[in-house]
Amino acid sequence: MSVTRAVVFAYHDVGVRCLKTLLSAGVEVPLVVTTKDDPNETQWFASAAATAAEYDLPLITPPDVNTPEIERTVTELRPDFVFSFYFRSMIGAPLLNAARLGALNIHGSMLPRYRGRAPVNWAILHGETETGATLHYMNERADAGDIVDQLAVPILKDDEARDVFGKVTIAAEIILARSLPGLINGTAPKIPQRLEAGQYFGRRRPEDGRIDWSRSATDIHNLVRAVAPPFPGAFAHVEGQRWMIHKTRVEPRTIEPSERARLFGADGRCYVACCEGGVLQILAAVTAAGPVDLPVLARELQSHPVSLS
Repeated sequence: MSVTRAVVFAYHDVGVRCLKTLLSAGVEVPLVVTTKDDPNETQWFASAAATAAEYDLPLITPPDVNTPEIERTVTELRPDFVFSFYFRSMIGAPLLNAARLGALNIHGSMLPRYRGRAPVNWAILHGETETGATLHYMNERADAGDIVDQLAVPILKDDEARDVFGKVTIAAEIILARSLPGLINGTAPKIPQRLEAGQYFGRRRPEDGRIDWSRSATDIHNLVRAVAPPFPGAFAHVEGQRWMIHKTRVEPRTIEPSERARLFGADGRCYVACCEGGVLQILAAVTAAGPVDLPVLARELQSHPVSLS
């Protein structure tokens, strides 16, 4: 019986878990391609390079994978599959066509929703109550190929991006493991995606974490948890001082709507009275001087609330 061969483009937790899923299933991996870590980025996730070394797998970290040299290398390996598991670059047609049985990707959403970059962060930002992982065939259009399998996971109202990403990673491992037999014997489904405007989302930048105090308490809470550490974080200026707001909670009570939001203290806690009448509790915030002592600040704010803009 012939052994299935796959060239794997991998990064991050999804890359590591899915690479291990292939190895556990007996798939031969003659090459792992990954991206060099960015020294300016917090490395909170697992390393595909370290995993390749652990299993004595050939590894390369080219700055650009879509070159004649890489294309020739992959083609000469005669892989049955090319897999992309949270790899950070688009893979061009010559590499996709090198796979005898197909080139497939794992995406961190329920496609066709949230195609593109940072799908977990965008889903939380928009207040979704679920997202998931999708295994799909790749073509030259991002996250647009036929779907093989999907698995949804819940987003709880106070889940942060790292919480949800952990669930998505498990979902990715499950759908890959249960789809492999069908992919290998040619019986796996190929469900065309219905692509519509507004489904594609771009890369998020640190400056996108700026809090707009005119938004509702729920909208602000969703932003905070969508970009909470280890992501760049939500920020705002409070009396001229830059705050990184790391954790919030929407209170069940409401107050009278107003034109401007205000920071106030009550019961030893700090709250934001939002413009639409919602109330947001600040649970963790940091300035250049260090963590904000919220109980101390709450006592000051009881008699001197602060307007926010």
